[in-house]
Amino acid sequence: MGKVTIEIDSRWVKVVRSPIYWIVSALTGVSVTFAPLFLFWCGKGMFRDSEWIVAPSCFAVILLVGLFYMSLGSAVIGEIRKKKTTASDR
Repeated sequence: MGKVTIEIDSRWVKVVRSPIYWIVSALTGVSVTFAPLFLFWCGKGMFRDSEWIVAPSCFAVILLVGLFYMSLGSAVIGEIRKKKTTASDR
């Protein structure tokens, strides 16, 4: 197993070290377990008066968490796949 060091944009470092990351991390559990469960319950009619807010909220949490991790992952993968120029390449 080797060790890989990558450099990512300072914007991502600030995001990962900020409270925003902890909020997204907490929402990850919600988007994986509770949001699909609440959507199932909405389909069964358990939230009669508040379906108009529960269903869109569940979709928003699922979408936003996925987008956050995909954009962070694409920044990391982009740096890993970037070809490093060395003295032998010149």
